[in-house]
Amino acid sequence: MSTQPLRALEQALIEEFARDARGKGVAKLLAAYSSSGHEDWRAYAHFEADHYTRNLVARHAAYELIVLCWRAGQASPIHCHSQQQCWMAILDGQIEEQQYDQPVPGHAGPLTLRAARTYAQGKVAYIDDDIALHLVRPVAGRDGCSLHLYSKPIETCGIYDPATGAVQTRVMRYYSVGGVVQPR
Repeated sequence: MSTQPLRALEQALIEEFARDARGKGVAKLLAAYSSSGHEDWRAYAHFEADHYTRNLVARHAAYELIVLCWRAGQASPIHCHSQQQCWMAILDGQIEEQQYDQPVPGHAGPLTLRAARTYAQGKVAYIDDDIALHLVRPVAGRDGCSLHLYSKPIETCGIYDPATGAVQTRVMRYYSVGGVVQPR
């Protein structure tokens, strides 16, 4: 299985962030890749029965590129992005994003759903902490795969309780690196 198109994307992203640290051209690059029908990302696609997986494709000072694999019924927790930018390109299936308002500091209570959107293959979503918190999952009853780019790499993020707004810090881990499943 060739990984040439994905490696070309990786190089284009390095060049994009060298030109513009905010990554203004990232969405266009991800959309071109995810809508092209390339299958080389499948070398990084690993699924787990009881939770979605984060599969590292590339990590650089400016960004990390990860294939997330979702079985039907799996979802991320509601989370922030540790003040980093996040782009999500849909590789396979349909992925729903639910956006939530940030909780008001010092005020416990349920999180407020702001918006819900569904994205199909080739579409790209963007979020950062100034926009909202979010939850990501495949459309009901189906598996899905998405390509996430975080600028810069995220070591930890806040996970929010939907009923109280309470936040816990979670250390981010990869299920696989370079296509190789990591020991637990």
